[in-house]
Amino acid sequence: MTIQTIPAGALQTNCYLLIDESSRRCAAIDPGGEGERIAAVIDRLGLELARIFLTHGHFDHVEGVPALLRRWPEAEVYLSREDFGQPLPGRSRDQRLYPVWSLIEGGGDWTEVNWYGEGDTLLMDGLTVSVLSTPGHTEGSVTLLCGDAMFAGDTLFAGSCGRCDMEGGDVRQMAASLKRLGLLEGDYTVYPGHGDASTLSEERRSNHYMRQAMRL
Repeated sequence: MTIQTIPAGALQTNCYLLIDESSRRCAAIDPGGEGERIAAVIDRLGLELARIFLTHGHFDHVEGVPALLRRWPEAEVYLSREDFGQPLPGRSRDQRLYPVWSLIEGGGDWTEVNWYGEGDTLLMDGLTVSVLSTPGHTEGSVTLLCGDAMFAGDTLFAGSCGRCDMEGGDVRQMAASLKRLGLLEGDYTVYPGHGDASTLSEERRSNHYMRQAMRL
């Protein structure tokens, strides 16, 4: 397993390429913009894109998907149902913040999405990706585990955590999610949605938000 980091888009979202070296296939995690540039990196590395995993549905984590699907139309896209953004009775979603439904309804290259959530396990050649539900930043935020790598989206950052004051955010859910991650056994390299990578042991030791959550 090899991991390539590509900061992309207006908010410099970390897109991660999760690479199976034996098959030379990869998954793109959170391609948040500049899809053509991300595709060029994949091509330059001699890889085939098989999956696109989205940790949540915010625009800055999904806007590169259509360009990737133009290049690899068979790639499977995964997202939590809660962050799909489809207007439902009694609940609306800001389509600028949660654009996936409107992108699919608008036609073009993005035509479908696969749901995933708590307890799901996804296989890609020699790699196994486990899905943890970690709401707080959004209702449908997930954290992905593969080997000793943790792809935390906008739940856990180095020294911080995601904001909870936007539509779908919840402070109490964020605290519960941070506590859950902090109580996982062992250590992981934490690959956040923005900023530098860290380790779970370091975040347990020094991250004020995680430390507070673990006291609850």
